[in-house]
Amino acid sequence: MTQPGGTAPLLAVRDLKTYFVTGRGGGTARAVDGVSFELYPGETLGIVGESGCGKTVTSLSILRLIPEPPGHIRPGSYIEFDGRNLLTLAPRDLRAIRGNRIAMVFQEPMTSLNPVFTVGDQIAEAAVVHQGLSRGAARARAIDMLRLVGIPDPETRVDDYPHQLSGGMRQRVVIAMALVCRPQILIADEPTTALDVTIQAQILELLERLQAELGMAVMLITHDLGVVAGTADRVVVMYAGQVVETASTAELFAGPRHPYTEGLLASIPRLDRPADRLTSIPGNVPAATHWPAGCRFHPRCPHAWDKCRREEPPLLDAGTPGHTARCWLVVEPQRRRPAP
Repeated sequence: MTQPGGTAPLLAVRDLKTYFVTGRGGGTARAVDGVSFELYPGETLGIVGESGCGKTVTSLSILRLIPEPPGHIRPGSYIEFDGRNLLTLAPRDLRAIRGNRIAMVFQEPMTSLNPVFTVGDQIAEAAVVHQGLSRGAARARAIDMLRLVGIPDPETRVDDYPHQLSGGMRQRVVIAMALVCRPQILIADEPTTALDVTIQAQILELLERLQAELGMAVMLITHDLGVVAGTADRVVVMYAGQVVETASTAELFAGPRHPYTEGLLASIPRLDRPADRLTSIPGNVPAATHWPAGCRFHPRCPHAWDKCRREEPPLLDAGTPGHTARCWLVVEPQRRRPAP
């Protein structure tokens, strides 16, 4: 896995805002509200946060898979790939990129696979549509992809239906579908959800091996910081529709600067620090229709003071290149209260 260094980003997201109009006068849900980040060639970028923080909506917005209505990506949002803004492309041009140069692995494999088509047909479809292969050549490519993702006896399994496969094998099929066209970017949205621990490890090892073989960049969306620690080069932490901290993985784990990131790290069970109760972050993520004024984390933050309730902090330079945090403690560290 490579580090960004001085190379230009492969994907640049700038001030992305994706809102949903709710029914019955519920207001507008600002699910993603000003998100910016970059993805560099060959790297793995982890995007982490609690359920409801906007991770999945961000990934769907990149490929313009947001249902409109009720959702809409606000004017002024910008997603640059290969020198073009994906948000302004004609549908035909976007289809040439979606599933071909940028591919996605969705959370639940059974909802990603069509139950009435064989897995071979579903893998081959992208090669037929995007690369113009004949049905025979596409079937051969599908068999090669099944072999690549570690499914035994691919010549037989290519004719199986999704219900004939285990959960781990279905997830491998979904990965094969995403990679059949050798994309430059793979967006993996919770790729190990609902899998047992041993299968989770196998899927993560598979993604890492395929990334090395194919040279693609990976955007790994997860709520599991253990997964991020073992696979990601850099981390973007999201909360309440915003990026609250960005840093290299090693730096984020060694010295988090946002109280939310600190809370996430403190909640991980540790063998070297036995305790009667697991640490938790008090409260819940607020509703996207009613984000708090000021810092959106202040109702749950142990360090919050009046300024946090009044003024929303920007992403502030945390002192080392590439490390930013959306917290007033960065510029007023004396406000930090000692841990109990």
